[in-house]
Amino acid sequence: MNEALIIIFGIKVTAWKLIGYSGVFLFAGRWFVQLAASKASGKPVMPTLFWYMSAIGSVLLLAYFIFGKNDSVGVMSNLFPLFVALYNLYLDSKNKKRLAALG
Repeated sequence: MNEALIIIFGIKVTAWKLIGYSGVFLFAGRWFVQLAASKASGKPVMPTLFWYMSAIGSVLLLAYFIFGKNDSVGVMSNLFPLFVALYNLYLDSKNKKRLAALG
């Protein structure tokens, strides 16, 4: 997966880099989702989609840094946000179940 799929402006794009780029796109794009949700509600909010994008982006970036690049700094910088995103998704799910039980 480290063979060049395409070379753009002298940059060798491999399958692992596509996985990494996808993770970066999701991880950065979550802020646009948060911005749009906050603008719509008129106050700061963190929509559930933000946490899904955080978790999926972190998993893709972890895969890239573990298998594609073998970079411990990249692994460490993406491991903590994954746990935060998963914990917030757990809390969101727990809250939705509680609200559904109330009626």
